[in-house]
Order: sequence, then C-alpha cells, then structure tokens
Amino acid sequence: MNDTRIELKTEERTPCEVWTRVMGYHRPVSAFNNGKRAEHAERCYFSEQPQAAPRRVDQLAA
Repeated sequence: MNDTRIELKTEERTPCEVWTRVMGYHRPVSAFNNGKRAEHAERCYFSEQPQAAPRRVDQLAA
C-alpha cells in the first residue's frame, strides 16, 4: 500500500470560519471585538473523562 501524502499549497486552501457559543447563542469569532477575541484566545479546552461510580460503604462491609 502506498503511503502518499497530499499537501496543499497556500493558495489552494479555503479559509475556515470559527463559531463559538457565547451567552446562549452562536456567533462567528470574526465578529468579536478585540477584547472578546483576546478572551477567546485564552480559553482552556478540556475533555471530561468518565469515572466509575463510588461504592457505598455498606456494600464494602458486606
């Protein structure tokens, strides 16, 4: 199997518009003022990991 990589030139790329949810509705980041853009750039993203339910003490005693 050939492992050929496809690479695009800069002029072949299409710009992507980023939207985010702010105060209950969605807006494009390009419509933000400078302060809101700076706040958006500082955001931390996380992924929530599922955790097992804690066992009850009386189940452990049995």
